[in-house]
Amino acid sequence: MTARERRLREQANRHQLILATAREMAEEEGWDNVTTRRLADRIEYSQPVLYQHFKNKDAIVHAVATEGLGELTAVLRASRPTTEDPREALHAAGRAYAGFAARWPALYQAMLVLDTGEERADEREPQPLLDVLAEIQQVVEPVAEGRDPRVLAEVVWSAWHGLVTLTGGGRLTEDGTGDRLLLLTDALVQPAAQPA
Repeated sequence: MTARERRLREQANRHQLILATAREMAEEEGWDNVTTRRLADRIEYSQPVLYQHFKNKDAIVHAVATEGLGELTAVLRASRPTTEDPREALHAAGRAYAGFAARWPALYQAMLVLDTGEERADEREPQPLLDVLAEIQQVVEPVAEGRDPRVLAEVVWSAWHGLVTLTGGGRLTEDGTGDRLLLLTDALVQPAAQPA
């Protein structure tokens, strides 16, 4: 291994250490308590070293959120059962989504609640968000029945997000999450008859 390769590997490892430590601190104490000074102390590097990787805390939160969206995409993909039952597939995805948010509340907050201040060069949604939406659309398409699968996936995502946000904020009880997800699934699979 050349000196340059070693340096690049060390830089990548340091980058990942910063993200993992920020995420760990946020899960323990909340994002408000994650500061660049405390993060630098925890990883035992100076703040200038931290700033070689990220321009500020918002950039760190944004990077954590991007990784989290990739993880959520993988969780949703893995949740698809081997059964051909579209109802079970949709319900499994909803349970996986709610489980992810409950297990990693600070990560979920960074992904879909916090404004990290990151500016986008264009109006398109970032690819990690589109990937999550695509996974949701995969389980929604079989039950769309004449409805636009993309729009239906957005509505399902909004409902799941509302459910986990209200539950995480203590507005809804955790023990009712399974029943709420099942009711939502049944409403999507067997929508009410539309007026003529």
